[in-house]
Amino acid sequence: MVYTQAVHAQSAERNLALVAPEEVGISSSGLAAFNAGMHAEVDKGNLAGIVTMVAREGKLVQLDSYGYQDLENQVPMADDTIFRIFSMTKPVTGVALMILLEEGKFSLDDPVEKFIPEFTNLKVAKEDGPNGIPITEEPHHKMTMRELMSHTGGLTYGAFSRSQVDTMYGQVNVLDGNSTLKDMIDKLAQIPLRQQPGSAWHYSVSVDVQGYVVEVLSGQSFDDFLQERIFAPLGMVDTRFYVGQEKADRFSREYTSGPNGLSSPENEAFIEPTPFLSGGGGLTSTASDYMKFAQMLGNGGELNGVRILTQESVDQMRANQLPGGMTEIPGYAGNAFGLDFAVVMDPSKNGGMSEGSYWWWGIAGSWFWVDPVEDLVFVGMIQNRNLGYARQLQLMSKELLYATITESKK
Repeated sequence: MVYTQAVHAQSAERNLALVAPEEVGISSSGLAAFNAGMHAEVDKGNLAGIVTMVAREGKLVQLDSYGYQDLENQVPMADDTIFRIFSMTKPVTGVALMILLEEGKFSLDDPVEKFIPEFTNLKVAKEDGPNGIPITEEPHHKMTMRELMSHTGGLTYGAFSRSQVDTMYGQVNVLDGNSTLKDMIDKLAQIPLRQQPGSAWHYSVSVDVQGYVVEVLSGQSFDDFLQERIFAPLGMVDTRFYVGQEKADRFSREYTSGPNGLSSPENEAFIEPTPFLSGGGGLTSTASDYMKFAQMLGNGGELNGVRILTQESVDQMRANQLPGGMTEIPGYAGNAFGLDFAVVMDPSKNGGMSEGSYWWWGIAGSWFWVDPVEDLVFVGMIQNRNLGYARQLQLMSKELLYATITESKK
């Protein structure tokens, strides 16, 4: 297999100093074992390639790439390979909204309809009805911005469950890549909420709705706002909603793994721009770019002298925002939810991540976490749509990486 380390990185080292692992309480031999574990997944044919980055105390101890970004054409994985990060877009959207919250444009307990009047008359599905149309009732209260940012507002995705509301999402193609955010809002305004706002956590299109709110509150297009307020200040030079032909040679193919090995579906999406700027899953990025974003959060909203958010805003994002004393979200044992990412409540169920760590992942397997107790930030990039396998890899990475720590801060 092909193995390169810190060869093509464009800008990570400008913001994060590359140091010997022992300088920040990490074992070099332990890190070698971590790499061996990750590389073995490529060698076994579970992955085409992988890029991992590890930082502690704001200093980079690893940027490692292994395998291939294009297995069929034997194009090696590189440190600057570009990936579809899908739902790792969500925390970026959350930060964009928190910038606007700091500017006084909204409060977390404002009703969403204050900024999206199309949602004023939303009803709530009470039970299944005839002809595929649910019987509805009035909301007990209006969906709030806090609920919108924590997947507790009553929206859904339409793909991961089978209620009549989910079916209605599919019928109108809520997340049509050839439409606009405003088109999405108009469709959602005609569909009842799946459940009462604040009654349950349910993964949803709410972060795409958040992207539209960013446009409403800022007066800018969503992509321009992200570029001006987050990407450019942090030096995230390869993060946007499309790759472009000029960078297509650095764009990883996407795969899925199964009993017959790796297969690669159609890979043309994300090369050219589309009108739908998905705050829930539309960005492409590199490990180095995303490390800058994650380390900014780990630093309490600042990187390299550039402040994006206040410490207070970051603290709000990483606090459990679930209603009614809820402390766990379905499918994620030991995790609650903050504002646009998961929050660890029980380290024993999370591979050793400290309580209060926050993290998320994308449907093609990319994942990151920030551990504020150990002052540890990790970014992993793969392109494998086998979701069960991706979750196993995430857990393995945590167990291996925490074993490298020789000087715990707990």
